[in-house]
Amino acid sequence: MIRPKLSLRRPLAVLAAALIGLAGAAVVATPAAAHETTITATAVCDQLSGERLITWKVVNSQPRKAATIKKVIAEPSTPVQVLVPGADTVDLEDVAIPGGSFVEAVQRVPGDTANAKLTVKARWGILRKQTNEGAIDLDGDEACKPAPKCVDASEAKYSHTFDGPNGKATVKLEGDLPLCGEEEQYFTLVSYFAPRPKFSTPQYVYGTPDSNFLGGTQTEIELNVEVPDCHTQVDLIWGGVDEVIDPLVEDGPRYGGKKLGDRGAPGNRSSGPDGWYNGGSKNCTTPAATFASACDGTVTVSLSNDGSISKYPVEFEVRGENGWSKTVTVDPGKADNETVVPAENAGKIEVLVDGEVIDNGTYSWERPEDCPLPTVTTDADCETFALTASNPEGGVPVNVEFSYGDQTETRTVEPGSAEKVAFPAGEDEAALVVLPELGLELEVVYAPEGCGGGGGGEEPGLPVTGAAAGGIAAGAIALLALGAVVFVMARRRRIHFTA
Repeated sequence: MIRPKLSLRRPLAVLAAALIGLAGAAVVATPAAAHETTITATAVCDQLSGERLITWKVVNSQPRKAATIKKVIAEPSTPVQVLVPGADTVDLEDVAIPGGSFVEAVQRVPGDTANAKLTVKARWGILRKQTNEGAIDLDGDEACKPAPKCVDASEAKYSHTFDGPNGKATVKLEGDLPLCGEEEQYFTLVSYFAPRPKFSTPQYVYGTPDSNFLGGTQTEIELNVEVPDCHTQVDLIWGGVDEVIDPLVEDGPRYGGKKLGDRGAPGNRSSGPDGWYNGGSKNCTTPAATFASACDGTVTVSLSNDGSISKYPVEFEVRGENGWSKTVTVDPGKADNETVVPAENAGKIEVLVDGEVIDNGTYSWERPEDCPLPTVTTDADCETFALTASNPEGGVPVNVEFSYGDQTETRTVEPGSAEKVAFPAGEDEAALVVLPELGLELEVVYAPEGCGGGGGGEEPGLPVTGAAAGGIAAGAIALLALGAVVFVMARRRRIHFTA
């Protein structure tokens, strides 16, 4: 039996086909998901630039094979780059992702971008490739804006301090940012004369308001004003000196919300104490009084209200003795010279404002130096020594004391009248006439002619002292020829003459 010769060609072909089939089956059996990229994203706002910074994470889902990114499509169409530590950034395209690993790439988009999408086409070896995409929704986020480098004056916030009684205040820009550009915000401190220590009108600006601005490199200011030494109001207001109201009157404009610290705008944009003050312990007026005595005993009171300082009328009350009083109102810069206190009430005078006596506001009548003095004449014979005191018109009543020997008579001599006293002639050589209110004395020598007296032929002695001595002596000598003596003013001066 002849065995045929066996050939290996057929078994090898079958084996090859089987292997190819198995390989094909293996390829078909591999899930498509094993060769793909998974793309996710996160986003933040870059406040330096005002852009959104999207970080795309591309994951290679094939654990054993590297994936090479062959194509990248970004919406919006801005570069998508991989940050390489210690080197320049590279585009995501052509980057290889090791098996089971991932790569992160960064994309910058405008701050108002609502949606972003990234499409990536990757290849695994020669046979496998896959296109995948990822997206992120930014519509629900607030728009990304650059961090401000300055603050607009219309949005700026401030803080302030305020010391109304001493006229001091400060204002400071809050935060670390200056006002933008050349913007300036003014603030002003102003003080007023006020009629009362609480808000009332009218009010008038005192001195010069202090105004300054915040802007540029100036982020804090200090303001100072003079405060009157009387009822006042001090206000710290929003704005420059053109915002100052002068005067503040009833039913006129008010600062309202412009006062810093107020609940209204714009004053409520500054935090701090109430920027207003009312106080003071006395009236903002300069009342004054002067007095002039008249020979008839009356006193004229001149009342004035200095308009260089005063802004308000002054109501004066002038009081005299025995319940006499008069009320006079004097406007600023005016005077009243028509208040005359009667003689019977002029012993003590007071001028009051608001129930208090003003400085130098008390006075009592004083006899003017140029008033005519009473005169004394004599009529003497061998049996009678008569003395007559006469009081000129336009004066005040005077009390006269006549003394001769051990006899004394007192008379009140009214203006324009005379009083005569006669004493029996005696051995005393002189009589004494005293006017106590004027502090004057006159000694009259009794020496009638033809009565056996020894003095008929002698000149009368006139011991007078003081600057007016010569005139007094001359007048007395002239009157002696008529049997009269002029009684002149002198403090405790004594005149001797022979009658």
